[in-house]
Amino acid sequence: MHETLRQAARASVRLFLAAVLAFGSYIFITVLEIGLIALVSVVAIGLVPEVILLVRRIAGAKRRQVQAWTGQEIPEAYLTVEGPIKQRLRTVFRDPSTLTDFRWMFAYYIYGWLPVLMLPLWPVGLVVDGVWAGLLGRRAVVLPLIPKLADLDARWSIVLLKPSPKARLAHRVEELTQTRAGAIAAHGAELRRIERDLHDGTQARLVSLSMRIGLAMRAYEENPDAARKLLDEAQDLAEGALTDLRHVVRGIHPPILTDRGLAGAVRALAASSGLQVALDLEELETGPRAPAAVEAAAYFVIAEALTNAAKYAGTDRAALSLTRKRTALHVTIRDEGRGGAQEITLGTGLDIGGSGLVGMRRRVAALDGTMTLTSPVGGPTVIEVDLPCVW
Repeated sequence: MHETLRQAARASVRLFLAAVLAFGSYIFITVLEIGLIALVSVVAIGLVPEVILLVRRIAGAKRRQVQAWTGQEIPEAYLTVEGPIKQRLRTVFRDPSTLTDFRWMFAYYIYGWLPVLMLPLWPVGLVVDGVWAGLLGRRAVVLPLIPKLADLDARWSIVLLKPSPKARLAHRVEELTQTRAGAIAAHGAELRRIERDLHDGTQARLVSLSMRIGLAMRAYEENPDAARKLLDEAQDLAEGALTDLRHVVRGIHPPILTDRGLAGAVRALAASSGLQVALDLEELETGPRAPAAVEAAAYFVIAEALTNAAKYAGTDRAALSLTRKRTALHVTIRDEGRGGAQEITLGTGLDIGGSGLVGMRRRVAALDGTMTLTSPVGGPTVIEVDLPCVW
């Protein structure tokens, strides 16, 4: 009996929240039906995207309720609503999930009375089940109905709120479009960096080198000492130009990845970071290597994360792990600093504040990977990256 009461109480909380949501849905749908008449006006049409976004939030609340009760996640597959009003209207009307949400909401208008049944069941159940169990020694029959009502409400909501294959496809297409745009932006930024490095560094040194060699050739016969000095300077400039070129090449694909593999390259990064880095790289010491593009992305993400930690975190300790998942390389970088790291972008898509986090996310997204940043004020900062690959 105690277990039955406990389950009934838990289900009652769930059904009470569902009843509150149902009551709110009744009010919302009633107002929406009345407001449909006004949609012929330009002002009302401008409010349509906001109304649909509100429907999304209500449906999202129901998804969270169902997940809390069943443990089953109901995925969302919405298109992003942004831009001028014409674009926003086109997006919400073309989004298949809009029809899914309204279908659920109007169905919930009908079956939302289920949670309300919980209210009279409690007093009836306590009396009937108390007599049934106390006098006759039999199991309760009324209170167990409350969890069943919660299960029924959840099952119907799962069926109605689950995104359609068309909605999943549209959402995936939008994701890939954004990923492609981010990859193009990252590629363009990388090209501009290489061009800047070559122009400001290598090219300037080579021009100066050419001038010194020309001056040395003119002074060779009349002033050999001056010519020798100019040639010494030319040699220094040539060595500087080679150093600049190596720096540019490392920015494209670090040679250390080819020479030592990802584990060895990461050890070198940790050693030169200025931090005390606890490494967990055992899984990568043996076995197959990840594709070159995956290793390069992981290397640059780790390099940027360690650089950020050394510059901004206010700590000298960090931890880094690289592990193999079945279909991905998993990277975790953690520092024990002050936290508060944020991704900040300008309208141009460039990150500001020196964090480089936007660039890291774009590099990961270009390979269809995922990146999660957790950085509460006070720390710690944890960056987790999954890069798809086949081992």
